[in-house]
Order: sequence, then structure tokens, then C-alpha cells
Amino acid sequence: MSETSKHQLQTLAVHAGYSPNAEANKDVASPLHLSTTFVRNPDGSSSEYIYTRSNNPNREMVETKLAALEGAQTAITFASGLAAIHALLDSVLEPGSHLIIPDDCYHGTRAIVQQILSRWQVEHTAVNLADPQQLAAAIRPNTRLVWIETPSNPLLKIADIQKITTRCRQHQILTACDNTFATCILQKPLELGADFVMHSTTKFFSGHSDLLGGVLLTNRDDELTTRLREFQSTAGAVPAPFDCWLLNRSLATFPLRVMQQCANAVSLAAYLHQHPRIEQVFYPGLPAHPNHAVAARQMRGGYGSLISVLVKGGQTAAMHFAGRLQLFKHATSLGGVESLIEHRRSVEGPHPISPDNLLRISVGIEHIDDLIRDMEQALGD
Repeated sequence: MSETSKHQLQTLAVHAGYSPNAEANKDVASPLHLSTTFVRNPDGSSSEYIYTRSNNPNREMVETKLAALEGAQTAITFASGLAAIHALLDSVLEPGSHLIIPDDCYHGTRAIVQQILSRWQVEHTAVNLADPQQLAAAIRPNTRLVWIETPSNPLLKIADIQKITTRCRQHQILTACDNTFATCILQKPLELGADFVMHSTTKFFSGHSDLLGGVLLTNRDDELTTRLREFQSTAGAVPAPFDCWLLNRSLATFPLRVMQQCANAVSLAAYLHQHPRIEQVFYPGLPAHPNHAVAARQMRGGYGSLISVLVKGGQTAAMHFAGRLQLFKHATSLGGVESLIEHRRSVEGPHPISPDNLLRISVGIEHIDDLIRDMEQALGD
């Protein structure tokens, strides 16, 4: 019986991937292996580990844990979320092929597609994946991959993963889902038919804003998965042992953090939804959200901890509001224990698409009463 079938996710977050009994010193906490190279056997044959770019005990431990949490057969970690995205797109697509991406997605994904893949004659179409008809209309004979992001960044659109993957299988098109915002606590794309799942491990998995990483997960056991593992090593896009160790440590509290963040986000979204200075709130947990019904069916146990808002008065008013906050720090990123707020258009590069009055809020684990009080004073006169 596998670890995944024996234990619940909260238990796996603590124990998967490491056994003190297998270690010489029987450390309860997993040790850190900083060595870049490993001694060969007396006859010159290689031991289990040869060189850290190819494999490392800390990377192996955290990949085992991430696979168990996602319910995947294979986890392949990378130095960043963008490195993971690039690895998959590079391994799947070839000159002349076609890719479908969301019209609202992480700007880094869009940059790879527009700035790198375009040089290799890879075509792409951006559509609203929350609308199945737009996906159907975008599929071409040379479409190789549909990249799903749900909830999307930053408008928090919800795409129906199962409907998308079912249609794509009919056309022999691969699907990959960026599951960073929902995490495996709330959403399991592999169970809904996705071929690959991607996470920026920098975000909720880490939860402390102190490491950079990404991961691809799959249940496919084929040449493509082998190619991705080879890309990880050959391209050198590997996470450092210390980042793997930090991630493994952080995952122990990951389920607790996410559930508290989700609970805080529900209350904060409801507060902002009725505030006269807020023009619109984007949060899938609100019944007013256009994709709320899909989110309620697809996301289990919560709707995530990201909220986007449009502030009345344009960019000037939005910046004024963000600047007056005290607990919410005006900074890029998300998923950490601390609450952050960000003017999204400012960080989207030379071709921004977000409204100039949009602020994206990453809700932390602080007490909800304190968070709302901070919003009240910042939105006041």
C-alpha cells in the first residue's frame, strides 16, 4: 500500500518522503545535504548519488512529498515556477505547433510564450477558458497543448478543468494546469483529467517568502515525462539543496496555513464587497462571482486566499489605499503567512493588461479582525 493511500494529506505533509530509520544518525528532522558531489564505490561504479545537479537527497525527499500531496506518480522540481513552465512548454511544443493559454494568466507565462516560443515559430491563442465555446473555437489541427490557470491571475476566473480535459482528449491535445493559487488542498487537476500540474513552490508550499522554486507533477509514465526529467538535469534548472530542505520543512504546516488563509479571505472578500470605495471584488467564493458555481463544484474546502479589487478613483486612489495599509505590505508575491497587496499593472512588464485601479491581495494568517481594521483605516478619509 502506498503512502498516498494510507494517510490523509495533513499527515503526508509532515511525514512523506523521509524516514529517520533510514538515516545513519536517526535524525527526527531531515538532514541537509549540501555536497555537490558524492563518493563512488571502490570499483568506480556510481553510488545512488553522483552529482547534485543530477540528484540530491534533499531534492529526492521533497519530490516524494510533493508527489504524495498532489496524488501524482512523478514530481520534478525546478529552480523557479517559470523554470518549470519553460521546461514543459519546451518539451511539448515544436516549431509550427499551436498552444492555447488563458487570456488572464500569470504574466511570466505570457512572456515565455510571446518572447521565447515565438522565436521558434510556436503559435498561440489566448482565450477566456471559463467559456467552453471560446476554447472549442480556438482549437486547430496543430494544437498541441492547452495551458489552464484556475483561479486565474489576477482576475480569478474559474475554468472547468474536467470539461477542458475531456474536450482536449477528444482532439489528442495535452493539458497542463497551473495549480499555484488553489494548491492541492483545494483542487486536484490530475483527478480531473489534466496531464500535468505546475506549482510555483515559492508561494503556498513555501509559505514564508524565503525560497524560490517550481514543480511539475504527472501520472504519465512515458517518453515525455522522461524528457522533462532530463531537461531538469541537462538544463541545470534545479533547486538548491537548502531550498529543497526549506520547502520540505515548510510543507509540514502547509495544510494548516492554507485553511486559515482561506477562512480569512472569505471574510475579507465579504467586507470589501460591500465597501462603498470598492468598485468590484474578484473572489470565487462570493456568490456574485460569475464562475462561483464551477468553483463550488471544483474546489473543495475553500476558494483560495487571493482577492483582487478595483478601487474607485483609478490608479491614484488605488495607490493611495495601498500606501496607507500597515499590516498589508505592498509587495510582489503571494501565499506567505504575511498579507500582501500589489498594484498588478506595475509589475506586468512592458505590455501590462490589468486595469490601472486593480489591486491583488494575498491574505495571510493574521487575525481577521486586525486585517479588516487595517482595511478600514486605509479606506477611510
